[in-house]
Amino acid sequence: MTKTLLLLSGDGIGPEVTAQSERIVAALDAGIVTSTARFGGAGIDADGVPLTDAVLAEAKAADAVLMGAVGGPQWSGQPYDKRPEAGLLALRAGMNVYANLRPARCFASLADASSLKRELVEGLDILFVRELTGGVYFGNPRGIEDLGGGERRGVNTHSYTSGEIRRVARVAFELAAGRSGRVCSAEKSNVMEAGLLWREEVQALRDAEYPHVELSHMLADNTAMQLVKYPKQFDIILTDNLFGDILSDEAAMLTGSLGLLPSAAIGEAGTPGLYEPIHGSAPDIAGQGVANPCASILSLAMALRYSLGRPDLATRVEAAVEAALDAGARTRDLGGTLGTADMGDAILARL
Repeated sequence: MTKTLLLLSGDGIGPEVTAQSERIVAALDAGIVTSTARFGGAGIDADGVPLTDAVLAEAKAADAVLMGAVGGPQWSGQPYDKRPEAGLLALRAGMNVYANLRPARCFASLADASSLKRELVEGLDILFVRELTGGVYFGNPRGIEDLGGGERRGVNTHSYTSGEIRRVARVAFELAAGRSGRVCSAEKSNVMEAGLLWREEVQALRDAEYPHVELSHMLADNTAMQLVKYPKQFDIILTDNLFGDILSDEAAMLTGSLGLLPSAAIGEAGTPGLYEPIHGSAPDIAGQGVANPCASILSLAMALRYSLGRPDLATRVEAAVEAALDAGARTRDLGGTLGTADMGDAILARL
């Protein structure tokens, strides 16, 4: 059965790394039809907005969307609601992909590339389940207001409903069944009412529907500390939009490079997922052909597993990436000399 994959390569190194994922799709010869559309800064330049209604409609009609990265200094002067990043938030909200899955896995051959000692990260395999369409990034009121006399105030609202919390917690508990059965929920219930509601709702859902899951709670600042003290204590970390953004990036560096880590954003069953590397557009190296495509290719693997109905191919792609790394294939961020396409060649050779 034919599946459709929309490629939104975006800005900076996005087109370079997405091109390598497109090569993998072609090599798999699995009946996956790809299409492309402008998005982010590229959308602003061509269409005046980072995300057009037509592109959003195409994303919602696809089986999966693979994104590159958005943003760059040339668009930094845009109003917040017109910046490339606003297009990303609108895409997530429009697709209603409320659960962000961010694995932080340390490949054995790269344990020495981590900023931590090998014994702390070797075998590391953490999965972050981050709420993606609520919290402080979406709350209202928001904005910058003039108070007069040269004084201004910036306002962002952090809020969650019970339903928003329970639906993402359910994703974490369901995934726990296929892993160790352990979930750690991170929030700031000691100083934030929304954090207290988060803790209470997560616990209530676990008690009512998932008594077999081992649930613990940890304050988000302590979680940050524990990630660098003893990261292997964690399996699944469930957290909100803001803390999930910060903590998963911290964990990413434990694995050796941001260029290695993929992500998935999923919603209700039967709706398309959004897949993207967690790194940014890296304008400082854009166009040089040196970016690491592994995170994009591993994001494609997640799309194969969660949206395209081919977990067998996902496993093949992941094994090919690991085999290439085991054989010594390294891009510049990993201390090597391979270019983006060279790394793609190395992975394709082992597919």
